[in-house]
Amino acid sequence: MLEAVEMNNETIHPETDVRERVLVTAERLFREIGYQKTTVADIAKVLRMSPANVYRFFDSKKAIHEGVARRLMGEVESAAGDIASADRPAPARLRELMSAVHHMNAERYVGEAKLHEMVRIAMEESWEVCNQHMTHITGLIGGVIADGMARGEFAAGDVETAAKCTCVAMMRFFHPQMIAECANKPGPTLDQQIEFVLVALGARVA
Repeated sequence: MLEAVEMNNETIHPETDVRERVLVTAERLFREIGYQKTTVADIAKVLRMSPANVYRFFDSKKAIHEGVARRLMGEVESAAGDIASADRPAPARLRELMSAVHHMNAERYVGEAKLHEMVRIAMEESWEVCNQHMTHITGLIGGVIADGMARGEFAAGDVETAAKCTCVAMMRFFHPQMIAECANKPGPTLDQQIEFVLVALGARVA
């Protein structure tokens, strides 16, 4: 059994919120000095822990990085899930969901270069947490599409294919790197792309 650790002059038990505090501190340091420059020793110093104590909860810096990415992506998933489950017409929910994913990713990653660096590395290494995130978002979109088809708000079709095609169509507005790289390049606006997707799904748009 792990012993309690000393952090900020108070005793914190491993079974409570030590992992969360490590992740919150790591995210702050990633934002301030960048992922590449942040070390486990830096994180431990801020928390007044030894690096060895940090390694009790995360076996590597990469594991901490994945944990931070999971938290950030989880917040997007939570917001998207709330929209998907709302009692509203499916086209309106899908429009809001796609817009929310874009704006949350743009605000978090594109406006903060150092945090964008963290996401870029995660994407390049194809970590499972990134794959799980896209699978989750695709599933939420698929759920809304399926509901819309059942209500006659979308044209009938293969839900899984429709969800995957929707995500691919929105990639310029979903993927942090593409959001940043395409910001000043010619192309459709977010609203125009969403309208295109809705029309492709057979929705009536104003």
